[in-house]
Amino acid sequence: MAVSPCLGVNAQKKHWWVRNRKVVEKYVKDARNLFATHEQNEIVSAINLLDAALALSPRLETALELKARSLLYLRRFKDVADMLQDYIPSLKMSTDDSGSVSSDNSSQTLSRERVKLLPSNNSSSDSAGRDPSFKCFSVSDLKKKVMAGLSKNCDKEGQWRYMVLGQACCHLGLMEDAMALLQTGKRLASAAFRRESICWSDDSFSLPTTINNSDISSATTPPSTPRRNPTPLSEFENISQLLSCIKFLIRRRTAAIAALDAGLYSEAIRHFSKIVEGRRPAPQGFLAECYMHRACAYNASGRIAEAIADCNKTLALDPSCIQALDTRASLFETIRCLPDCLHDLEHLKLLYNSILRDRKLPGPAWKRHNVRYREIPGKLCALTARIQRLKLRVASGETANVDYYALIGLRRGCSRSELERAHLLLCLRHKPDKATNFIDRCEFADELDVDSVKDRAKMSALLLYRLLQKGHSSVMSTIMDEEAAIKRNKASGALQQAKHATVQVPQTQNSNSKIEPKADLASSTNSSDANAFQGVFCRDIAAVGNLLSQVGFNRQLPMKYEALSC
Repeated sequence: MAVSPCLGVNAQKKHWWVRNRKVVEKYVKDARNLFATHEQNEIVSAINLLDAALALSPRLETALELKARSLLYLRRFKDVADMLQDYIPSLKMSTDDSGSVSSDNSSQTLSRERVKLLPSNNSSSDSAGRDPSFKCFSVSDLKKKVMAGLSKNCDKEGQWRYMVLGQACCHLGLMEDAMALLQTGKRLASAAFRRESICWSDDSFSLPTTINNSDISSATTPPSTPRRNPTPLSEFENISQLLSCIKFLIRRRTAAIAALDAGLYSEAIRHFSKIVEGRRPAPQGFLAECYMHRACAYNASGRIAEAIADCNKTLALDPSCIQALDTRASLFETIRCLPDCLHDLEHLKLLYNSILRDRKLPGPAWKRHNVRYREIPGKLCALTARIQRLKLRVASGETANVDYYALIGLRRGCSRSELERAHLLLCLRHKPDKATNFIDRCEFADELDVDSVKDRAKMSALLLYRLLQKGHSSVMSTIMDEEAAIKRNKASGALQQAKHATVQVPQTQNSNSKIEPKADLASSTNSSDANAFQGVFCRDIAAVGNLLSQVGFNRQLPMKYEALSC
């Protein structure tokens, strides 16, 4: 019996689909077994198997979840964020704001057109030539049912996205997004657990275990540490601890920014210092943002050296930070250090040109920036004019007129002790040997970035330290010149006084010559009277001693011979 070609094609398609499905299931099963070993090499092999499975079935939820959790376990947070970037709240809001007007208008017109495609129940639907089995329905009711089904499926199948992406955002420094995602995921998980527990009897009640329970504690546990018998309770505990840490950091940063906006710069510096110098490491992106805000507070309070140091740390953690480059260039221009200012502005110009060439801001799409892409052309034009003005100033010879007093934080005319004290404090804070101490309190999204961050921090700290040493020597020479001028003024004043005294000496000698004879007579009479009294006293004492010896008193009269010195 001959088989029709159509049936043969359908059988071939069915066989191809069944074969791919079995291959995908085998890949997922093997990847799950490799993931259960909790070894990095095995998990890397599991990710390769999952990539092969997703190439055959791109929307397979189990493979997506297992891959995301494997990347999270390996601390590849950037890959997790790139994989699930459509679910990041801040990124979604920014994209919605850009095309909200056009999308709303188009959705309204499409919905109206679709409503007109199907008549209502009151219309002549049973007219001749129309299928009587066809029934009209309400578009609004269909929309409600579809949205309800989508929300149920999202709560049941997609809640792992909130947990995994929330942890990845936390380690990447996106604290607000992490808090929103983790709170939503925790709420959805507890609601699903309550719905399932209502349907269970007391005998069959047990805690379900899933594939996502083993790596939730990766935020607090290193990847090489294996875990035993993970349960949803440990997952919720780790999520709760992570949420409390996130809220604490957000509260501190909010208080610091509020103090900075209110003009309480010392209070803002204190809050930001507590964040960056905390005992628990903070994410790299979050620390870079805090260092940048503290640099603004230092700049507003007049502490130029500390502001430059914080800008250096920000650029060491994030080399493409536009605000840090602009702020450091402004600080160098404030103290009239024009070559370093031009260097930063040229770097910023290259960054602007690369943004316009790539037609996007530097870094991944989820990375935060203080500027928007549409602002870059105007900023580039203003930057070019600023560079030209600074080059003219350098050509006119303003490079040697650096304000080292503002750099060190001293007033003009300060003493030597004030300079030594300020220089000692700055050297202790900004020594090149201590330039990399802040890295110990930083949690990196990628461990490969540590060496490059250390190199950038050492180089910028060395340049700042040399500038401080140059400023110390310059101010010290100024102070020594001032002290030498004061000594010369004192010497000239003493000479003038001596000349004035020599003019008055002859007049005083004539007046003193008349008074000297009378004074000599008075002194001679006084001295003679005193000698007479002393001789009489000594003679009487000797007579008394002779009389006592004649009477028979052989004992000597106790007396002090010092009285006979006359």
